[in-house]
This record gives sequence, C-alpha cells and structure tokens, in this order.
Amino acid sequence: MSLFDAAEDTHRREAQPLAARMRPRTLAEFVGQEHFLGEGRLLRRLIAADRLGSVVFYGPPGTGKTTLARLLATESRSHFQQLSAVAGGVKELRQVLAEAEDRLTASGRRTLLMIDEMHRFNKAQQDVLLPGVEEGVVILVGATTENPFFTINSALISRSRVFQFQPLSPADIKTLLRRAADDAERGLGRCDVRLHDDALEFLAEVSDGDARRALAALEVGVLSTQTRPVEFTLALARESVQRKAIDYDRAGDLHYDTISALIKSIRGSDPDAALYWLARMLEGGEDVRFLARRLVILASEDVGNADPAALPLAVAAAHACELVGLPECELTLAQAATYLACAPKSNASCVGVGEAKRDVREGRVLPVPVHLRDRHYAGAKRLKHGEGYQYAHDQPGAVAAQDYLGVERQYYRPTDRGFEGELAERLMAIRQRLKAEG
Repeated sequence: MSLFDAAEDTHRREAQPLAARMRPRTLAEFVGQEHFLGEGRLLRRLIAADRLGSVVFYGPPGTGKTTLARLLATESRSHFQQLSAVAGGVKELRQVLAEAEDRLTASGRRTLLMIDEMHRFNKAQQDVLLPGVEEGVVILVGATTENPFFTINSALISRSRVFQFQPLSPADIKTLLRRAADDAERGLGRCDVRLHDDALEFLAEVSDGDARRALAALEVGVLSTQTRPVEFTLALARESVQRKAIDYDRAGDLHYDTISALIKSIRGSDPDAALYWLARMLEGGEDVRFLARRLVILASEDVGNADPAALPLAVAAAHACELVGLPECELTLAQAATYLACAPKSNASCVGVGEAKRDVREGRVLPVPVHLRDRHYAGAKRLKHGEGYQYAHDQPGAVAAQDYLGVERQYYRPTDRGFEGELAERLMAIRQRLKAEG
C-alpha cells in the first residue's frame, strides 16, 4: 500500500462512526448470539464443516447481522457482495448473479451475497435469486427485521436456514463498550476514557440490546468532552443518549406480537406487564380505538360473568377515548387495562358459545320445539305453534319447568371465580328443576 493509499484509508476509517470501526475482525471477537454461534451450535458447525449454505438472519437492528455476514464471507473464503433491498432492483440482482457465476467459473471462488432489509424485496425480485441459490452460485445471507416466514417467499425460505438474532444482553453491551474505550487503534483508547460503573450500567440498559446505539452514545460523550482523562460519568451518559426511537410498526408483525403480549398479560392478571405493553403501543403511535376495541373484546372473552362490571367499564373506556382523544385517553386505557387485569377471570361464556357453534356446524340442526315457536300470526294455532308454552314469570322463582332445546346440552359451565360463583350455584338449582320436571 502506498503512502497516499494509507493516508486515504486512515481518513476513511476516522470518518466512520465508532460502531463501524469496532466491527469484529474475526469470529472470536464477535459478541452475542451464542444460541446458534456458540461452540457446538449449528452455525458454528456449518462453518467448521465448510457447508455454509444460504441463511436468513432475522432480528432487531444493532445485533450483528451485517457484521456476521462479513465474517462468514471471510470464514468461507468467499467474495463478499452487499446489496440493499431499498436501492437494488431486478437489474442489479441479475448483474450481481452473473458476476458471481463468472467468478465461480474463472477462479472457483464463491460469492457471499448479503441482501440488507430483504423483506423489502417483492416476490419477483426474490424469485430472481432462486436459480443462483439452488445452483450454489451464491451463498445468500438475507438480513431482515421482519418475520421472514411472513415476508420472504416460501421457495427461498425452504432453501435457507433461518437464524433469529436476539437483542444483545447488558453483559454483551458492556463488553463492547469496554473494548471500544480501551482500543487505541480503532476505538477511543487514546482519549484515556474512565468508564464509571453506573454509566456503563445505564448505557447497557438503555440501548435495548442495540450495540450501535450504545457505542454511538459512548463516542458522543467522549468526543464532546475536552478534558483528559475523560471521566465518563452517569450524567455524561444520560446527556449523550438520544431519546429512544420506538421500534414499532403498526402494520408489521411486532404490532401483533405486542398486542398479544398485552392481552396475555391482562388475561394472566399482571397489571404491571399490561401497563408496560400498553405504554409500548401508545409510544409507538398505535391507534387508541384499536386498543379500546381489544379491551372490550377481552372483557367478554376473559373476564365474562366473573365480573359483570368489566364489560360496561371497557365499553365506557372506548366511548371516553372517542370523547377526549389523546393524550388524556391514555389514562382511560390504563384504568381499563389495570381493572381487567385485576378482575376475576372466566372464559366460560366464550367456551360455551364456541361449543354451541361447533354443534350447529357439525351436528344435526335442531328443530325449534313446538311450544317455543311463534304463535302471533294467522294459522299458527292450526299448526299448534306455542301450544303448552309456560310463561316463566308465572312460575315459582320465574323458572318454568319446560324443555328449551329439545336435547340435553350444557354449554355454559360457570367457574367458581368472582360473581360467576354465585351464578354457578343459581344455575345448578335451575338445571335440577328443568331436568326433574322438563
């Protein structure tokens, strides 16, 4: 390398953000994802056996997807080629595949093609990749933050191994921060950084497992401090962190995962978890009417008659959201969510109507008993409709001893929780009378 090239390389490296400069150069330096990259795990075995095929890396930003793809190219002695699904189209894909085939023919060297944000490719673009993947011309590494089973076509998925990246743990983030603070060549070691434990703890927690975010905060704090050594305190850490950009797509699978977590937390009677997932959706810009509707549904599905006040409270909350709007209606949603979480639970009504619907779909359709049929029209008397019907209010306890279905069925089985426990006792007495005299 000439002096000019060396100077140019130095300038380019200095212009890079800390996270880019500190990218691992070997697998040994890679931090995190032990569940598939640790010793004896699948990806590590594929690398050791030199049997690396096409893979899909699925996970949140800043967890090492691009970095690992580069390392895989090195480990497999492949040419590394990167495309962004945002900028690349079918023409660019065909050109890259043609060059990869020429390279393989001329030198025997394969190409590792990494496609960033692969979920943004449409079906036609994804189909272009199939021949190259099937024939082994390229080792495809598709990186995506969206669930690949929803966003990548089945033909590609079936030919690829899917590895799900997890957010880096606080311990992993601390390792990366210490490494960057000490590294004098690529990191901030020349600035004599003294990382305070509470500052390190804060950055590890607030970064949400995103290494880029943590390293960016460290770099801002160090480079904006004129004194040396740099005392990287908790106060400096707080000042160096941007307000979180909430990762939440109202049309993506995270939307469904988060509402699922909210509903299951309320169903599981955990008001604290319910408030967190509610806040996560509100901060992400979720439609409050959607949230209100889901709480109304839950009031019947999971609370039911164990607390008859739950449904009117949820309906009132939905009306209040329409009336007052944001941001005040967040308080209403929080009240409804915590009430429902703390309420006694019963899905007896939900289960009962489900069983009845199944009988209607799959069983013989039951005729309406003659004594229950409408008799308020001309000719009903000749058909004996309504004959023998007993008016319930004229009977003891307002319970008439008569058959209302024509067959013996018990769809509603009240629990012993909350008010439904009282209903269970009442219903037992009613059913005994109906069975004895019906």
